[in-house]
Amino acid sequence: MSSDNKTLLLVDGSSYLYRAFHAMPDLRVSPGDPDSPATGAIRGMINMMQKLRKDVRADYAVCVFDAKGPTFRDALYPEYKAQRSAMPDDLRSQVEPIHEVVRLLGWKVLAVPGVEADDVIGTLACMASRQGIAVIISSGDKDLSQLVDEHITVIDTMNDRRRDLAGVEAEFGVPPRLMVDYQTLVGDAVDNVPGVPKVGPKTAVKWLLEYGSLDALVARASEIKGVVGDNLRQSLDWLPKGRALLTIKKDCDLMDYIDGLPAMESIAIGGQQTDALKVFYDKYGFKGLVRQIDSESTSPEMIGGPDGRHAAARSTTSTTALVSSNEPGLFDGPVFLQTPLADRATNLQYDTIVTWQDFDKWLAKIEAAELVAVDTETTSLDEMRAQIVGLSFSVTPGEAAYIPLTHDYPDAPVQLPRDEVLARLKPWLENRSKPKLGQHVKYDRHVFANFGIEVQGYVHDTMLESYVLEAHKPHGLASLAERHLGRSGINYEDLCGKGVNQIKFNQVDIAKAAEYSCEDSDQTLDVHRVLWPQIEASEKLRFIYELEIKSSETLYRIERNGVLIDAPTLAKQSGELGVRILQLEADAHELAGQLFNLGSPKQIGEIFFAKLGLPIVKKTPSGAPSTDEEVLEKLAEDYPLPAKILEHRGLSKLKGTYTDKLAQLANPKTGRVHTHYAQAVAITGRLSSNDPNLQNIPVKTAEGRRVREAFVAPPGCVIASADYSQIELRIMAHISGDTTLSLAFHDRMDVHRATAAEVFGVATDQVSSEQRRYAKVINFGLIYGMSSFGLARNLGIDTKAAAAYIDKYFQRYPGVKRYMDATRQLAKSQGYVETVFGRRLYLPEINSPNGPRRGAAERAAINAPMQGTAADLIKLSMNKVQQVLDSEHRGTKMIMQVHDELVFEVPEAEVEWVRTEIPRLMAGVADLKVPLLAEIGFGPNWEKAH
Repeated sequence: MSSDNKTLLLVDGSSYLYRAFHAMPDLRVSPGDPDSPATGAIRGMINMMQKLRKDVRADYAVCVFDAKGPTFRDALYPEYKAQRSAMPDDLRSQVEPIHEVVRLLGWKVLAVPGVEADDVIGTLACMASRQGIAVIISSGDKDLSQLVDEHITVIDTMNDRRRDLAGVEAEFGVPPRLMVDYQTLVGDAVDNVPGVPKVGPKTAVKWLLEYGSLDALVARASEIKGVVGDNLRQSLDWLPKGRALLTIKKDCDLMDYIDGLPAMESIAIGGQQTDALKVFYDKYGFKGLVRQIDSESTSPEMIGGPDGRHAAARSTTSTTALVSSNEPGLFDGPVFLQTPLADRATNLQYDTIVTWQDFDKWLAKIEAAELVAVDTETTSLDEMRAQIVGLSFSVTPGEAAYIPLTHDYPDAPVQLPRDEVLARLKPWLENRSKPKLGQHVKYDRHVFANFGIEVQGYVHDTMLESYVLEAHKPHGLASLAERHLGRSGINYEDLCGKGVNQIKFNQVDIAKAAEYSCEDSDQTLDVHRVLWPQIEASEKLRFIYELEIKSSETLYRIERNGVLIDAPTLAKQSGELGVRILQLEADAHELAGQLFNLGSPKQIGEIFFAKLGLPIVKKTPSGAPSTDEEVLEKLAEDYPLPAKILEHRGLSKLKGTYTDKLAQLANPKTGRVHTHYAQAVAITGRLSSNDPNLQNIPVKTAEGRRVREAFVAPPGCVIASADYSQIELRIMAHISGDTTLSLAFHDRMDVHRATAAEVFGVATDQVSSEQRRYAKVINFGLIYGMSSFGLARNLGIDTKAAAAYIDKYFQRYPGVKRYMDATRQLAKSQGYVETVFGRRLYLPEINSPNGPRRGAAERAAINAPMQGTAADLIKLSMNKVQQVLDSEHRGTKMIMQVHDELVFEVPEAEVEWVRTEIPRLMAGVADLKVPLLAEIGFGPNWEKAH
């Protein structure tokens, strides 16, 4: 065999092991025992390496890992990769076993001190390329694109991306020979290598195509105009070092690690060491892999289940698929299937229903199923206006059906009539005893409600399962499928396009739509089968998950109710704000002594620092004086122009975001605005409101508070606002167990006045208003982990005095200090903290080597349990209140949830009932060590109800 038809396969092992670890982070030798050694990365690595070897024919193969210790880049630039988090302990413990098992699988393993895995890959790739050997590099790292030539190709199997000569240029806009120049200009944030400030991919591509190379660009840097030209010229001294950091070495000395170079025989791909593998698999609890070796008669296609079906993606773009089974003894936890997806596609049954006979057959299936995954395809992401295009169902792994209903394109096949299909499905959909599953079920509830169907029986939501288990990670179905199943599916944009050319789903070919929608339902069912057992095994997580499921239904009701908007009031406010904004602009021009754009940081900077000589508070990364919000607020303390600009910005945002827009967002028939509450966003459990955002109306200003006057009650009703009093301080008293702080709440004291008395050593009736203000800042500041520097800045005092106040506070409240110290340590040891009710709040940066990031994570560790517990309490409250409203058939409607506040639309006849019962219900949802207190107000609009 000549070298022309031989292949070298190089694997970026460091990239692989992280992917394997994040795919199965909780797999252990003893499932369910957190102290048992972690094995998820090992198991994932085995399956990915086996799959890659099966899919890519190679004569030579090397798996390359980063070696321990610094590299030449660290000596060149000490800040290189400085912001990267340390490797998790559970992954670190698996690195050596991974090296061992990869060798046993027949691969040469390399980890060369002093250089990175990329440099070893670059050296081997170029060595082989010079000999005419084809090289395939398997990695998701875009940096390796600089190695691509006519012999070297990079494949990213997880994302179905092929980076050959054409692929690199199509993806990045420049050929591989210019990739180092491109990377040098844009920098690498992941590795902490700066580029040219304000130069992104578009500018870098434009320059390189125009000038031909970075060297040619540097030689003509004086020709580049504008701010980016200035930034380029200011970066000229840095660029050589940046390029050196980003250039992959191609001449590493590997003689001590590979014998026989350049013959390459020592890296010829080898056979598996079967006996040693069995010992290894047994040691780490991989019984299924032991049986796989022992049983030559069992084909790979059968490992997914007794009928040959399995929870695998139809997509042929994925390289690995991860499944879980409830069948005893079939799997040892989630495992990667070894069957190529192209082969497995024949085992999947995805039906398209266009006849009543097929419809009746599937209706019988879902009627008899223990759990059905349901997915809707619609015309819009706006759930209140979305029209149904089709529906899909999945009842068992690998089996799903799609019912096209309103696809509308030339030559579209005849479809079953939408209204009749929905009418026949309605009894099942509205049957609470028929368990249903979805991904983001609140959206689907709205879609069905648009057609008069109130779906009952949603018992699971994979988005919320993910949110409860791993709040700090993405919760979209594509991310979940890739992370937990190793599956990648059809992308929405592959079907519909993107941007101005994007078509609606009803114009998608039915065959493609069916494949896409069936895959969604199938994946949803599979993801649930992986995530639910983990939640079910933990009493705390199960409580939080059930809370989220109930909250989803309550939020659906709140969103459906909407809130009535007074459009004339908003129009009047917009007019008044417009006049005030113009006056502020004129005032600013007068103070500056010239006309300028109040929205231009460049012009503001020139006026502040060049013309007026204002002090420079801080600088941008490029070294220019900053004019950001923080700087304006600081300068506004002493100078009138920054104060005018700040006020102008605030009022302009208020006008553009609320007074101009709210009425436009209202339903033209009802005059009501229907916000969307996102559950799976904040890691603390707090809700996020958008379209429109009703939680960020700036109520600290008079103009912001006036916006709430436009949220009104209809005739015969009033608005009621109920919120918890000092909820986070009460939670602090409960969590810390501090006797003095708890006593203040039990005695119904003004807690800020009580704190002032403790800190300043005076009787409570002698506390001045200024002392109470100081105490309030201290109380809330310490909850958020405020330092003495931050406290000094907030109070306008020196740092030494602020530190003395904090010391005195901790002397009087020692339980709070113990809580803070213990929580920091707990967070560092386990990577997360918990709310009172068991919600896990993950802190990925808690052990970061980067000081500021670690400090921010430590502050979050202290505050997150309080914010998270407050979020849990308001969800418990709204669920309880909605349950009572329904059971007593009340006319009162819950119309908003804003942080710790519930807002109601109350018939006048129910005002007294609401005044008594709502605070009582809210205060009674949990039994803390201190009493909960909810207060309520009423008025014709939201503002007057406060």
